[in-house]
Parts: sequence; C-alpha cells; structure tokens
Amino acid sequence: MVRWRNRIMAAEDKDGIADRVMDVAVSPPVTVAKGYLPYERYDVAIIRDQDETLRQQRDVLRAGRVAAVLPIDLGRDEIVLLRQFRLPAHLATGHGEMVEIVAGRTDGDESVIAAAARECREEIGVVPDRLIELYSVLPTPGITDEFVTFFLGFIDSSKVPLRGGLADEHEDTRPFIVPIDAAIAALDQAQVFNGLMVSALQWLALHRDRLLDYFERAAKPAA
Repeated sequence: MVRWRNRIMAAEDKDGIADRVMDVAVSPPVTVAKGYLPYERYDVAIIRDQDETLRQQRDVLRAGRVAAVLPIDLGRDEIVLLRQFRLPAHLATGHGEMVEIVAGRTDGDESVIAAAARECREEIGVVPDRLIELYSVLPTPGITDEFVTFFLGFIDSSKVPLRGGLADEHEDTRPFIVPIDAAIAALDQAQVFNGLMVSALQWLALHRDRLLDYFERAAKPAA
C-alpha cells in the first residue's frame, strides 16, 4: 500500500496538482426544466485508456459567470457585509437570513469586473474606488456550471446605506459594516455558512497584511 501511494504521489508531482482536460464526449443538452435558470440533461462518455468507456447521464443547472466582491475600507480597517434571505439555506439549516459578501451574475456580454462594480452599487449602495481580481472557483461542480470570480474592492464605508437591492428583482439586501477582525472571528467560530463568504474570508485571513499592496495594484472599476 505504501509503495502504491508513493507511485501516485510521484505521478502528481510530475503532472502538477491541477485540473486537466479529459477525453470525453458530451451529447447536446435536453432541457429538463426552465425556471430562474435552465436545468439540462446530458449523456456523457468518458474515454479511458486502461478501461472501457464510462457512460453517465448527468443533470446540470446552467448558472454561468458570477462576480463576487470583498468590499474593504482600508482606512477604517472595516469590511462591508450584507444580510439576505436564502430559501435553500432555510431548508438546509433553518437559518435562512445569511451573512454574505456582494455577488451576482453577469448580464449578457457584461465583463465580470463590470458586474462586480454593478453588484456593489446594487447590493451595498456604493461602487468601489478600485477593484482587483483575486481568484475563481466552481462552488458546486457536481450540479452546476456556476463559475465565480472573486474581487477585492476598496470602498468608503461611510457611504453605505441601510438597505440595498433592486426592487424590480425583488431583492432585499441589508448592508452592515464590521471590523475585519470581527469578520474573521465569525469565520473561525463557524458562525457563517455561505460558501462565497467563507472562501473570501479565508483569503482575507491569509492576505490581510498585504492589502495595501493590492490597493496599489488595483484598477479603477469598469463603468
């Protein structure tokens, strides 16, 4: 067993620990349902060199690109978070009023950085003075193609209103401002469960001492 594990580790060292392209055939989609987002079914054939082809049927919620923003007031050492009701969270844990960071889907051909600026305006009432792209994740690749790109946004927290959200989209977001220490402590004490929020705060905890460097490298947000 040890010898086999060593061979696996050697292969990973050689190829790198990274997602890779697979030899796969995917059928055209069949629409299973279409509500807020389309829900599609695919037949998949995974070609394997050392074994017979693996055939699967998989359903995918087509969610697309998302921009997520960690809004920081560098001068005050504060972060802007928001509260919003999420039905799936209510069904899963009973705690439907989630603490979140700014996040939303791109509109049409909108760039992800433009979406980041727009979502800040809509959800917390202010557009960052500067934005810098951080990293991207697939939060739930087993069921959806949602692809989230995270940004660090530098704002003036004194301009944040009490409420945000778009009335025509039936949104109700309630921004609030806390010290960065308090946000990281909430993460450490397992008080928040939103996946984007957890990921962003973990990044912040690791990079907090370099925020000024990110500020200096950040670009003005897209109009």
